[in-house]
Amino acid sequence: MKFSKATDYALHTMLFLTAATPDKPVGVQLLAEKQKVSPTYLSKILTKLVKAGMIESITGVNGGYRLKRNWGDISFLDIIHAIEGSASLFDCSFDHGPDCPIQRVVLAAEEKMEEHLRNKKMSDLVQEMNIVF
Repeated sequence: MKFSKATDYALHTMLFLTAATPDKPVGVQLLAEKQKVSPTYLSKILTKLVKAGMIESITGVNGGYRLKRNWGDISFLDIIHAIEGSASLFDCSFDHGPDCPIQRVVLAAEEKMEEHLRNKKMSDLVQEMNIVF
């Protein structure tokens, strides 16, 4: 299984925003420079995070992006779903339904992975690693 580069950039952006300062807007240029990515490409990712309600866009001279008030509750899974969607990773080619033994094994593994990602908050990672940007 592989997540897209967009998910990688989204996770790193959210880590930066969480560690830097949750209340102060950070410009897209700085966020892009930190990750060595095009500001245009990163803007598309930021738009998805805004639509998902995780960050907000602040206009004006001191504008940029900042975390929303509930930022401490944002999980890795929330960010992944905002970028990748929430469809299952496995799509059985046969119409066996829930009785398919292959599908049961893969879906059980996916549930465990999602549980782990749901329980891992970006704010926890910042505290564990004592990250400061």
